[in-house]
Amino acid sequence: MDDLLELSATEMVALLRSRELSSRELVEAHLQRIDAVDPTLNAVVTLDADGAREAADDADRLTAAGAAVGPLHGLPMTHKDTHRTRGMRTTQGSPVLQDAVPEEDDLIIGRLRRAGVISTGKTNVPEFGAGSHTFNEVFGTTRNPYAPDRSAGGSSGGVAAAVAARIQPLGEGSDMGGSLRIPASFCNVVGFRPSYGVIPMPSPVDAWQWLGRTGPMARTVDDIALFMSAVAGPAPEVTPRAPLDGNAFTAPLDTTMEGVRIGWSPDFGIGIPVERAVLDVLEAQLSVFEDMGATVEEASIDLAEADAVFRAHRAMTFAAGLGDLVRRHRDLIKPEVVWNVEQGWALTAQDWIDTTAAATRLQQHVRSFFHRFDLFLSPAAQVVPFDAGLRYPAEVAGQPSETYLDWMRSACVLSATSLPVLSVPAGFTPEGLPVGFQLAVDHYQDVQLLRYGKAFEECTGWAARRPDLLQKVASSAGRHDPAAPLARREQHGDLHALDHLGPA
Repeated sequence: MDDLLELSATEMVALLRSRELSSRELVEAHLQRIDAVDPTLNAVVTLDADGAREAADDADRLTAAGAAVGPLHGLPMTHKDTHRTRGMRTTQGSPVLQDAVPEEDDLIIGRLRRAGVISTGKTNVPEFGAGSHTFNEVFGTTRNPYAPDRSAGGSSGGVAAAVAARIQPLGEGSDMGGSLRIPASFCNVVGFRPSYGVIPMPSPVDAWQWLGRTGPMARTVDDIALFMSAVAGPAPEVTPRAPLDGNAFTAPLDTTMEGVRIGWSPDFGIGIPVERAVLDVLEAQLSVFEDMGATVEEASIDLAEADAVFRAHRAMTFAAGLGDLVRRHRDLIKPEVVWNVEQGWALTAQDWIDTTAAATRLQQHVRSFFHRFDLFLSPAAQVVPFDAGLRYPAEVAGQPSETYLDWMRSACVLSATSLPVLSVPAGFTPEGLPVGFQLAVDHYQDVQLLRYGKAFEECTGWAARRPDLLQKVASSAGRHDPAAPLARREQHGDLHALDHLGPA
């Protein structure tokens, strides 16, 4: 099982197509790994093992018949619990929705199913995807495969932990304020926030919602491209249409860094605090880019107004998507969500005039930066994975966190630019805690961004470092009793779905 689950998604798909590997074999390995590691991680919170086995058998019959199949045909995958899955419990980590079973898939889930994915269950999230630490009152806290006493990040923390622990090679997440990038950094995997509309993210309350994105997590950049090739493309609900579709991501990712101009900023040019342990790892890796022929200069996009742009748009998105639930169930919803909704309710017309002007100036600064540089390089997270028992870090590098968003600013300010951003593994602290770089390029240069990420990946190979957890599980095989944790994860299939779930 171990060797099989070390394969990348690209390798698995190739073996499935050649019939050297069956989907049923792969699903069984996937389920066994959940049994082995999830009692420690608490990443998978709903599981449909029987349904997955049936779907795998159907997939194998199609392969044997020579039928035309999708690019991810037969690949098992758990899904982020903020994404609606038809007939499978979708709680968003909230007591308000703990028994909700949607009647429809979200767009990203529907596209993954059409691509051939075997849906096996759901992964844990913070309530309503709010915050970059995965804990909630329904399922508890998800832990880091590299240090189980530490946070796995969030809001795609369950997905990141599952990918890092080799439960699956590939998964989908979402990202408004770093929910793909911070857990990727914490769990030593790759997280990709695409350009606007490349994977459409329809909202029933805002057809022009641009701050939140859906994207993949994987252990290799090639697998990120595979995912994008399977699900990218326009949807009528989202306008304007992005100039990229899945075909763009089938091109080879080989590239040279010779002559690439990189602007590196340890503090985003605005004094964002970053722990010294993070910077020590990243600064030691700058020479990798230089050795590949790039030039690295300390420089930043002018992000002086990015915090204001991000916080206003996030607050309005929360108020629009979750306002009704907060009005009806305030006492059941965590205070950080209530606070963010109330921030949205408090916005005035003048606030929006000022925010729109600030966002316009921010785009001017983005254009100015990319006239000089090809790539913006920065810390993916301001802290190393922290104590899983905390709600969020009380301070970063000596600066107090006044809100639950303050320690996430490294990701939030880049969300405000709307640029495509990739988080890649960049090394480990002396304690063995993962640290990641954040790479950003100009709008819709997503494929080139993946090329840069792959070039760094090939020179370093950090993502290949397995969590110690896997060695410990292998040495204690058979000692745990998976029945108890699985019992609480069985889905409830006879309850009504909600028409709309909140933003991730």
